[in-house]
Order: sequence, then structure tokens, then C-alpha cells
Amino acid sequence: MVRLLKLSVRKSYCGGIPLPKPLKEFEPAVLESMLKGKTLTVYWYLLQQPNRSVGVREIQRALKLSSPSVALHHLEKLEDLGLVRKKATGEYVVEEEVKVGILRLFTRMGRFLVPRYLFYSVLFTSMLTTYTILCVASQTWPNFYAFVFGLIASVAFWIETIRVWRAKPF
Repeated sequence: MVRLLKLSVRKSYCGGIPLPKPLKEFEPAVLESMLKGKTLTVYWYLLQQPNRSVGVREIQRALKLSSPSVALHHLEKLEDLGLVRKKATGEYVVEEEVKVGILRLFTRMGRFLVPRYLFYSVLFTSMLTTYTILCVASQTWPNFYAFVFGLIASVAFWIETIRVWRAKPF
């Protein structure tokens, strides 16, 4: 009974900062400052599991955290932010997906989070390939400027895609 009372009286704190407002009222800069480091890594892992709930031990093992209490600390931090919800079984599920910090550069494809630049990379590469194949098939010489523009755009978008992919939380 005492434990239940302590849980209901518990104030929402995140890294020593009181959280008086619900998530909807947080400014993106404030939310971004609270969602970093291991907490961001835990949130990223949960985002990759969109249709299932995840337990504390699973997160601890998957992210190679030192103990389950570390995973629990970050999950409670996310819960205080309103980003995850704890189910009656003790497992956690994503409540709301936010795009702050590095997360702005990724989009969801099914259960995968991929860099937004990937779509442009594939588009320009396929356009350049199609243009080159059509020119070869019709036995005409490709326009130099169109080919160079397509090549530069493809290379630039692939470089950005790889750069963003390397910057992901884990």
C-alpha cells in the first residue's frame, strides 16, 4: 500500500528538471535537450519496434547497458516525457513519435528508420541509370550537362545519406 502511494505521489522529473507541462506544450529545443545520449538510444530502439511492446531486460541486452536499472531509468525518463507508455505487464510501448534532433533526418519505412536522403539518392541514381540506358539503347550520345548534373546530384545525395546513417544513435 505504501509503495502504491509513493508511485502516485511521484513527481515527473527528467534528469533533475521538473516537468510541469504535458509533452504537447514542450518546445522542441527543450524536448531535444532532454532526449539525448542513452535516452535517445533507448527511444530509437523502441521506435524500431513499432508493433510490439518491449521489456526492460530486452532493452538492456539489446543495447548492452550495464544493468536493467539503467534501462529502467531511461524508460522512466521517456515515460515522464510522454513518449512511451508502460503497460500493465511491465513492458513499454511507444506512445508518441517525435522528430527532434537527429530523428528529424529519418523517416519510417515499415519497421525501419531510414535517412530521408535515401529517397532522393535512389531517385537521382535511377533517373541517371535510366537516362544512360535509353541513350545507349537508342545509340545516341547522352547530353553532357544532363549526365554531369545527374551524376553530381546522385553522388551528393549518396554522401549525405551515408553521413546521416553514420550519425544514427547506435
